[in-house]
Amino acid sequence: MPESWFGVQYVNFLLANEVSHSLKHHQNVYSNMVNHIEDDESLIKPLGRLSVFYYGVGHMLNDITSACWFTYLLVFLTDIGLPPSDAAVVMLSGQVADGLTTVFAGELIDRFGHFKVWHLGGSVLVGVSFSSVFGGCLPCKLIGSDSAMLQTIGYSVFAAIFNVGWAATQVSHMSMVNCITLNSTSRVVLASCRNAFTMVANLSLYAVAFVVFNVVGAGTPDAVENQYRWIAYVSIFIGSCFVVVFALGTREPRLKLEANVKGYVRISWMYWFKKILYHQVALVYLLTRLVTNVSQAFLAFYVINDMQMSLSSKALVPAIIFVCSFVVSVLLQEIKWTSQRLKGFYTAGGLLWVLCGTGILLLPRSMNSFMYILSVFIGIANALIMVTGVGMQSTLVGRDLHGCAFVYGSLSFLDKMTCGVALFVLESYQKSSPELQNCGWSYPFFSLNRYALGLVPAVCALLGVIVTCTMNLETPILVPLEEPLLG
Repeated sequence: MPESWFGVQYVNFLLANEVSHSLKHHQNVYSNMVNHIEDDESLIKPLGRLSVFYYGVGHMLNDITSACWFTYLLVFLTDIGLPPSDAAVVMLSGQVADGLTTVFAGELIDRFGHFKVWHLGGSVLVGVSFSSVFGGCLPCKLIGSDSAMLQTIGYSVFAAIFNVGWAATQVSHMSMVNCITLNSTSRVVLASCRNAFTMVANLSLYAVAFVVFNVVGAGTPDAVENQYRWIAYVSIFIGSCFVVVFALGTREPRLKLEANVKGYVRISWMYWFKKILYHQVALVYLLTRLVTNVSQAFLAFYVINDMQMSLSSKALVPAIIFVCSFVVSVLLQEIKWTSQRLKGFYTAGGLLWVLCGTGILLLPRSMNSFMYILSVFIGIANALIMVTGVGMQSTLVGRDLHGCAFVYGSLSFLDKMTCGVALFVLESYQKSSPELQNCGWSYPFFSLNRYALGLVPAVCALLGVIVTCTMNLETPILVPLEEPLLG
């Protein structure tokens, strides 16, 4: 009897111990589930004002140097005596290096993460090499020769290095959006803030250039180099200050860190290539960049050569465009974004560009003052299509965080290569036409500048609207902003 009693007690002990372990296991599972749900809820909460600001300023160095690159590089190289064909080679070397780096940077970021490390490394390359692009031919000084070939090689090398750093910074900064938050509205707000500071960077460059051109004298190639050297140094200083703000205020995205710890499998390229939405978003983004880049490149030629406006309009018209884009980009941050609103606002911006392009094509020289009114609507249209175009990329990526950098990198590759080819083709037919000086003031003269500024962007915008209407964007996580950014 005692042995039987002890046996029963032992069995009861084992059962109690098993139940206790089972309860603890279920409690741990439940606790992990609760923590996961709480973490997930924290990730879909809207971002605060400061978080958006810190992220938005992170691309300022890229933006201000990019504005200087596209606006003044060819002018600078030809002013110091480099043949136009060699100056085009320098520009092309940078664009090719940029396009190729975007793909490789995206792949490496997806594999290893560390967005801020890539951002900082790219920013250092941008700062060092950009000062050399506009600071004189370093190999020429070392060798003691000023031959056109050596100058072309020297400037091309630093142009390529600059664009490698630029691409690494761009891809890391853009792809970071999807790993900062899962909230779709906050993702579009981040893109909108980034676009707003792009406008600030462009306006800052024009202000710096205006002061330098009026304070620092020119007349000789050395004096011209001195002018652009000062523009480059001041631009690098301004942009670097904002890089420091970004680095101190923005943390390494938590979602990417968790994905690396849990060992998620990297998404292959074929996963994206098989998605119809990837090709649709890529085409829309490509057309959007063609609209903005081609119009910016030929705007000065149009207002000076075709419209015969004053030289100050070459700065005033772009300034109006960037100011209007900045204002609209800030206002767009207050909207609770859905897939339908992304498509709707892009359609509105695209159709507005079609109207602006028609006006540019038909505007006679006698009514050139209306170009200031058109520039207002161009700025509005640019902000609408750029903010929503980037927002579509975030919607495409969704929660597929281990492939987001490749998406942004591959789309940037298409952007750089296509825009480079388009500008090369258009500029190859660009020439000074004597008929422009003799054509009537009451009728439009259909020059290449009119087609490049009016027809090409309008057609690209219309095609972008058509592709957007065919998209089937997934419904994102909808959580409105708790704290208005303008409040």
